[in-house]
This record gives sequence, structure tokens and C-alpha cells, in this order.
Amino acid sequence: MPLRTPRPAAPGPPRRTATALLAALALTGCTGGPLASVRPVPALRPPAATAAALHRLVADGAPGAAALVTRGGHLAASRFTAAGVADLRSGRRMGRRDHFRAGSLTKTLVATVVLQLVGEGRLALDGPAAGHLPPGTPLTGAGGASDLRRVTVRQLLDHTSGLFNYTEDPHLAEQLYGTGFPAHRYDRHTPAELLRIALAHPPTAAPGTRYAYSNTNYLVLGLVIEGVTGHPYAEEVRRRVLVPAGLRDTSFPGDSPALPAPHGRGYSDVGGRSVDSTALNPSRAGAAGEMITTLGDLNRFFAALFGGRLLAPRQMAELRGERATGGAYGLGVYATRLPCGVTVWGHNGDINGSYAQTAGTADGRDLVSYRVNTDAPAGRADGTAVLAAEFCRRRT
Repeated sequence: MPLRTPRPAAPGPPRRTATALLAALALTGCTGGPLASVRPVPALRPPAATAAALHRLVADGAPGAAALVTRGGHLAASRFTAAGVADLRSGRRMGRRDHFRAGSLTKTLVATVVLQLVGEGRLALDGPAAGHLPPGTPLTGAGGASDLRRVTVRQLLDHTSGLFNYTEDPHLAEQLYGTGFPAHRYDRHTPAELLRIALAHPPTAAPGTRYAYSNTNYLVLGLVIEGVTGHPYAEEVRRRVLVPAGLRDTSFPGDSPALPAPHGRGYSDVGGRSVDSTALNPSRAGAAGEMITTLGDLNRFFAALFGGRLLAPRQMAELRGERATGGAYGLGVYATRLPCGVTVWGHNGDINGSYAQTAGTADGRDLVSYRVNTDAPAGRADGTAVLAAEFCRRRT
């Protein structure tokens, strides 16, 4: 469960092809309501560039890749394109309504709820986060090296808190996505336990001085939401985001290892072996990345968010504020400048056996969500080509 960076991973060793993954699996035995009515418009034909970008992801090692494109706000006429397979054993193709783990895309929904609470006057962006945490939440590490009491809500949202990223603790990382994954995939983790692991490490920097992406920040924000509202963060996200935006296929599974139907499989490279990593206990991610969703729901959410339906104008401006991070990250979203000079906004997500990204225009009318059923692309094709295929081509 990398969940380590909001940017596409740096190039690494070539991934195995779907054929090689299937062979390895055989050898190892590893298995494992809309916001507003819209008039239907003719379906968009898949551009060759988008299909080619998805096929490159498959050629570079992803068993399957799929994208959903919304143009001009016409969610009902979004275009679906896929390559490869959702299941290496059965050969089943990826489907438009397939559910998958969204990893750190969870963060944007959590940030939306936090900013709603700011707009309601129940939280202060530049106030300390610790005063809003549930009783019993750990606040300091051994010797006080890491001190959550010095961190503000804003610093959690934009990853300038300096809190150590708990998924990079060597012992835990080995269990989460290293060779210990098969034996520990169903382990249950509490937010307090994961926070203690993070606080046991020295901070990466003093609060507010440097951007450093850390899942610990959103683990804490989930607890902040609970402390302010008296409800688990997932319940507040459902009430404040999923229901208003009509996200009927998005869920927060808690400890459940299963995916709702329909779904394909997820695959990971663990110690040089291909492992079916579909089933796992998502408490390892919590508010930093446990969400399950579909491509359609991702487009609906970002259309609602960027269209100003979920946040007031002042909070929308804060959402995109990247000044404190030198242009690296806002308050739950980040900007991507494509090779053609076009800038799009969104987020990505990475968890065992699944990688996804959504990017769109500032108004949310044009959106691309794509996914692969393996961990973050790490070879020649990092997914940027999927975005460029849609946002860099001549508009008609």
C-alpha cells in the first residue's frame, strides 16, 4: 500500500506484462442521484490517443487499464475506454461500473468535509488541530520529538505538518506492501495505533516549513472530523458528500476486506512474485485511503466539487491554494501541468493492486478518471499520456 506520493511515481524497472503476471500467478498459486438533470447527448467516440495510452499502460505491466471521460458537464454521456483485462484467470474485461480501491483519492473527500466545517465556523484553518481530536488520541512521541499539538488544520491538509508518514515505517511497510503482505493483509489497524507509529519517528521538518506528503496528516484529519462532529469521518463524508453528489457506488469499508460487485481483481508485485491483492483489510489506510468507488462516481464527485456545489467560494479558493507548498499541493487537490501547457486539477490514489487518478478543468466540466488494476505505474507509461490524450488534443 504505497499511498506515498500524490504525483506519478518516478520511472523504475520495467513492469511485467499481463502475460507474465498470469504465468507467475499460475506458478505461485496466488489468487486471491445526479446533481442536476442533463439531456442525453450522442456518445463520444474513443480517440485513438486515449486508447493508445491505455494500451501502453497494459504493455508496461498493468493487466488492465480503463478511463472515463466527461466533456462539457455531460455526465450521462461520459465515454468509457478500456484495454487489457480485469481478471487474469478468467480473461474478463474491465467494466465501466467496476468497483475498485481508490487509495489517496479518499483524501479529497476528507478535505472537502474539513473545509465545510471551516465554512461553518466549527474549525479554524490556522488553528491547532489537537484541540479537536477525540479523547485518548496520542499527541506526542517519545521524548516529545514529534508533537501534534504544534500542528494546524491547514498544515495537515497541505502536508506541511512535518509529521512522519506512517506507511514509511520500515517494519510496518514490510507488512503493508512488502514481503510480509500475504501474512498480514487481513490485519486490523486503528488510527490511534498508526498515529503512535508515526509519532515515534522524528518529524521530517518543523510544522509549516516544508511540504512532505504524509498519510499521517489525513489519518489525523479523519479524527478531527470525528472530534468536531461526534461521528466517524466516513459517516460525515456520506452525509455531506456522497448523498448530495449522488455517489451511489462509493463506500468506506472499514474492516471489510471485500469489494462490492461488480469488480475485477487487483495485482501486486510482492518480493518479485505476482500476488492477487484484491482482498485486504483497508483499515491500514483509513481516512488516508480506504475508499472504494467507480470511475463514474469519481467524475460525479469532481464535477460537483469543482462546479462549486460542495464548498462556498472562499473555501474553494483555499482548496486550490498551493502557495505554502511551492505549487506542489493545495488543500486536498493538486494541479498538473501537462506537456502541452494545459493545467488540470485533481488527485490520484495508490493502494495494493489499484491505482487511479482524476483530473479536470477548473470548473469541473471536462474530466478524466482512469485506473489500472495494479500498483502505481512505474515504467515508461506513468498515466500522464491518458490525461494528455484528452486535454492536449484539438477540441471540436
